[in-house]
Amino acid sequence: MPPASTGASTLTVAASPQPSPVAAPATTAPERLEPGRPGYRRMSFALFAAGVATFALLYSTQALLPAVSASFGATAGQASWTVSAATGALALCVLPMSALSERFGRRQMMTASLAVAVTVGLFVPFAPSLGWLIALRAVQGAALAGLPASAMAYLAEEVRPKALVAAIGLFVAGNSIGGMSGRILTGWIAQLWGWRAALGAVGLLAVACAVVFHFMIPRARNFTPGTLNPKALAKTVGGHLADPLLRRLYAIGALFMTVFGAVYTVIGYRLVEAPFNLPQGVVGSIFLVYLVGTVSSAAAGKLVARLGRRGALYLAASTTAAGLLLSLADQLAAVLLGLVLITAGFFAGHAVASSSVSRTATKGRAQASALYQSAYYLGSSAGGTLGAVAFHAGGWAGTVSLGLLAVLGVVSITLYGTRAARAERRRQVPVVSVQHRGMASVQN
Repeated sequence: MPPASTGASTLTVAASPQPSPVAAPATTAPERLEPGRPGYRRMSFALFAAGVATFALLYSTQALLPAVSASFGATAGQASWTVSAATGALALCVLPMSALSERFGRRQMMTASLAVAVTVGLFVPFAPSLGWLIALRAVQGAALAGLPASAMAYLAEEVRPKALVAAIGLFVAGNSIGGMSGRILTGWIAQLWGWRAALGAVGLLAVACAVVFHFMIPRARNFTPGTLNPKALAKTVGGHLADPLLRRLYAIGALFMTVFGAVYTVIGYRLVEAPFNLPQGVVGSIFLVYLVGTVSSAAAGKLVARLGRRGALYLAASTTAAGLLLSLADQLAAVLLGLVLITAGFFAGHAVASSSVSRTATKGRAQASALYQSAYYLGSSAGGTLGAVAFHAGGWAGTVSLGLLAVLGVVSITLYGTRAARAERRRQVPVVSVQHRGMASVQN
């Protein structure tokens, strides 16, 4: 779509006896959104609703996996594909969808993605077999692919840089609310009327969120449409993948999501078995701990301001690891506290890494965000499937071991980045010193 008019007036030079040229029109760039500015609250609320719909739909079957397994006679690993198919399809489609957003606009892409995803969501409860359920979930994940990367690029273009981390934190907070509300809703409805009714309720919730988003999202004022050029796209993607910092951020997002996907795919199986033996509704209510993620993701900006990006990532990783170890206990209170720490650490780490991608990429932001989302959701898909396999092989301890291995990867990558930054600073210091000495010798 063409750039919006700025409303700037035209300036001309006053008439004089001598011919005087007309000055060029004076234009000003549209002001970006920030807290207190008109449109910021509407934008935040709209993207919050989009985040709710995205995670509610994307993970709608996760809390229902034991019921799905019982209904179709499937193992935990087979049922987990109802989650992994959706996240995997999203990961594969997010990059081409981001390219379409460069041509047709962020707002248009987000609206279309939500419309298709919620429509498919209304058919999901009627899947006649596990294969059909997995196929519909894959289509739903592919449809949702247009939203995450477009949302990140929209925020990077429309929000002032100093408010970007907080704005992305609110979008991620919407993800956490969607994940929580969807799982709680499905848990209790499944206990009363079955898992199909539960998925229908999630579909209706997503419809309401899509309507709110459509009417609340402000039009883009800083978007300039591009062309669908495969060579240019490949060059942009190659440039992002060649950036060491972006590669590290992509890997960190994937590893954090591996932990999260593994834990929340398997936790339902653990809690319905001995020694807990919890009913489906109570298991769904366990996801109230997502509220912790809402707080930690929204506070990511303050963490970065106080500790720096790497300091915030170290804190998020150590918090996640502590939660994994605590969840090994057979006491319900300890498991719940462990989930609280895992959730807080994950959402904080995700908010820090994703906002760092948006700030690092100065060109092709949609593709940079899309690559992050691809890595992120591939981590979710891998975590869900591998977590279920590990649970089948070694129980909850097997799932925790997988999570700790992923956390170790986050710490190792962050430590490598810290050392690389220090080495770069040391290389720059001698150059400055030599220049100073050269200047001094010339003066003497």
